[in-house]
Amino acid sequence: MRRKSALAVVLAAATAVALSACGRDDETSGGGGNADSQDISSGPASGTITVWAMGAEGEKLPELAKEFETANSGAKVQVTAIPWDSAHDKFTTAIAANKTPDVAMVGTTWMGEFAGQDALDPTPPSIDSAVFFPGAQKTTQVNGTSYGIPWYVETRLIFYRKDLAAKAGFAEPPKDWDGLKAMAKAMQDKAGAKWGMGFQAGGTGSWQSVMPFAWSNGAALTKDDDKSYNFDTPEMLEAVKYYQSFFTEGLADKAAPATPTTEPDFVSGKVPMFISGPWEMAGVEKVGGAGFKDKYDVMQIPAKKTSSSFVGGSDLVVFKNTKNRDTAWKFVKFLGDPATQVKWYQMSTDLPSVTSAWDDPALKSDTKLATFGTQLKTAQAPPSFPSWEQVIAQFDTEMEKVTKSGADPAAALKAVQQQAESIGTGQ
Repeated sequence: MRRKSALAVVLAAATAVALSACGRDDETSGGGGNADSQDISSGPASGTITVWAMGAEGEKLPELAKEFETANSGAKVQVTAIPWDSAHDKFTTAIAANKTPDVAMVGTTWMGEFAGQDALDPTPPSIDSAVFFPGAQKTTQVNGTSYGIPWYVETRLIFYRKDLAAKAGFAEPPKDWDGLKAMAKAMQDKAGAKWGMGFQAGGTGSWQSVMPFAWSNGAALTKDDDKSYNFDTPEMLEAVKYYQSFFTEGLADKAAPATPTTEPDFVSGKVPMFISGPWEMAGVEKVGGAGFKDKYDVMQIPAKKTSSSFVGGSDLVVFKNTKNRDTAWKFVKFLGDPATQVKWYQMSTDLPSVTSAWDDPALKSDTKLATFGTQLKTAQAPPSFPSWEQVIAQFDTEMEKVTKSGADPAAALKAVQQQAESIGTGQ
């Protein structure tokens, strides 16, 4: 999937950035950024900007930044790679000291916190928010104002052993909740699996496996015009009961660790189904060896009312105290260009947040990736409340009681709601 033509398109786009300075004609900018925000200029980018990015992205971004510099000869981009485990503290320290970078990669669940500290610059009008997946774009919004763009995205699908499903009597993946449970049981009864499904039994991050079922049942995590939390609802309760049933009926392992399904478990058939993101494709194919990619597939989250999942990834923001706002936003817009997004995918395997980038053969020709792209159209993000991380930790704790101890889901959700109301939104 490394295509020379895609690189040529990106280089052409970079040249266009120099000529148009990332601008967009008024008649083509529908669904743009914040109307009351100052827009970026029409000239080439110039001057130096600093950029912070985490993990592998921080290591790979300098290569892409060079293309921006080539297209804008007066601009210099200095990228600093930040370890994920220290990133949040580094940002909060920098905000307090008024020593933030010009541009940064920010985790989607940090947006509410940083915007609430008045640290982020609102998105300029000429940046078209309509080009991004709706769920991803929503991660940039705090109290109705957009701060930045979604840089790359991921969502969660169900990985399943296609060969074992056929042995269990399923030629096609199930489309609804009943079908998923029936296939999990058939995997045990007819295909030799020890566990039908590799669900996480509560604990940190388990909400990312539970919530897709809640969203697929029409649950909303906020109420009062998105001003407060909303966990204790019939839709959420039905989803948690469904999730719990896999454990009570012996289809999922109550003693499962935080990562319930390892690649060897999936390859051996011990656990033939699990929820994860696109990065796991490389993992299972490496362990499975030659030909294994034909033995498994991915499916959308089965629907109760619709099919939905969690949308994650990272956003790109410009900090308010930037000394070079114009070039900072031009660099952000460059990274959101469809051709640049395809090039970044080829460099990093990070999935594009811009919907049109998925029309490129580099992504469209891969049927598994295409399924992720389809799910992203309806995937949802958690609320951008500054207190989200604190509140959802309470949810994870309650879910562990539900899955491992058989606690009452209704009581668990009431406890989460009470804790959420006590903590507040942080706004």
